[in-house]
Amino acid sequence: MPPASTGASTLTVAASPQPSPATADATADAGAVATADAAAPDRLEPGRPGYRRMSFALFAAGVATFALLYSTQALLPAISASLGATAGQASWTVSAATGALALCVLPMSALSERFGRRQMMTASLTVAVLVGLLVPFAPSLGWLIALRAVQGAALAGLPASAMAYLAEEVRPKALVAAIGLFVAGNSIGGMSGRILTGWVAQLWGWRAALGAVGLLAVACAVVFHFMIPKARHFTPGSLNPKALAKTVGGHLADPLLRRLYAIGALFMTVFGAVYTLIGYRLVEAPFNLPQGVIGSIFLVYLVGTVSSAAAGKLVARLGRRGALYLAVSTTAAGLLISLADQLAAVLLGLVLITAGFFAGHAVASSSVSRTATKGRAQASALYQSAYYLGSSAGGTLGAVAFHAGGWAGTVALGLLAVLGVVSITLYGSRAARAERRRLVPVASVQN
Repeated sequence: MPPASTGASTLTVAASPQPSPATADATADAGAVATADAAAPDRLEPGRPGYRRMSFALFAAGVATFALLYSTQALLPAISASLGATAGQASWTVSAATGALALCVLPMSALSERFGRRQMMTASLTVAVLVGLLVPFAPSLGWLIALRAVQGAALAGLPASAMAYLAEEVRPKALVAAIGLFVAGNSIGGMSGRILTGWVAQLWGWRAALGAVGLLAVACAVVFHFMIPKARHFTPGSLNPKALAKTVGGHLADPLLRRLYAIGALFMTVFGAVYTLIGYRLVEAPFNLPQGVIGSIFLVYLVGTVSSAAAGKLVARLGRRGALYLAVSTTAAGLLISLADQLAAVLLGLVLITAGFFAGHAVASSSVSRTATKGRAQASALYQSAYYLGSSAGGTLGAVAFHAGGWAGTVALGLLAVLGVVSITLYGSRAARAERRRLVPVASVQN
């Protein structure tokens, strides 16, 4: 889903056989990257000083973000049993955090424009970690949900600032790979947090499990603080509400950005629904798995680490739309396979869902950073808002669907979201082809 081609590139298309959308995407992306790279010779890239430190720091931040944000997800059956809550009520310990993040990410991104990406990421991670150390002591479900909402709001300053930091400090040709590593940190955090909580909860209870996640986040925050390089290409802006509204309005008026926001929300709706309810399915017949084993199921997040890090290669070969088609097909196949009552089939389904989701998310989020030439923090913030609203919707609606129709109801919700991604991507493909056909005659006349 690249921006419209220039007249010159359109003439090249007209002079050769009509390319597929994937080929056209890859060609347009390569030209845009080459032009941008020429204007950014001093930015970070693999092999340059600081790139490895930056990658490791943001990887640690990604681990902490997902470990904290979804710390209660694998524990929902245990929380339900301990506090006498239904699946829908317990799911709010996840949805409150992701919903608060979605609501706060835009104002936090505005603060990052004024005070700096690095400073905002550091402050957000510090506050979230401190709240994380209080969460295990919540006396009731209401307090637990409230503390999780505060934690989600604190984390809001990290994702959008990280995307903007990468867009400013990394050479464009390395941007997809760099964002892929950050997303890979998300997957490792989600996996390690759930596995850790699962086994600790089985031995000492869910409160001890949440405490263990808090300590993991402390270690990640320390690594981030000492490893993240100073920003060299950040220019402070002013906290002007009118200017912010104008920037946000401009992003929302861009049809490509709107499609990317919708795609991120729909992908996360699937992911949020699946991973919020999978524990309830596996703890019941015919599986009857213990909490520690259910936590270990999240080892499939390693697949997300690989698929998100490989997103750059997928885009280079298939183009952005082609990569999205592959991601959404993989996700849909996983949903259907997970309907079987055999544990091996459920695991295979989760592997495919995870691979498709993380690849699609890496492609869509990096496309936002590259599409927005001004107000990148706000563009990324809008994507993150849509993304985490999708997570909240997936967790809440997934619980409703699970209560109404069991796992089949949750899968049906996921397939509806997948169909939405396909529809949006097809519309983008047709719109791009129509724009190329419109520009070909104009370019021919000008020549």
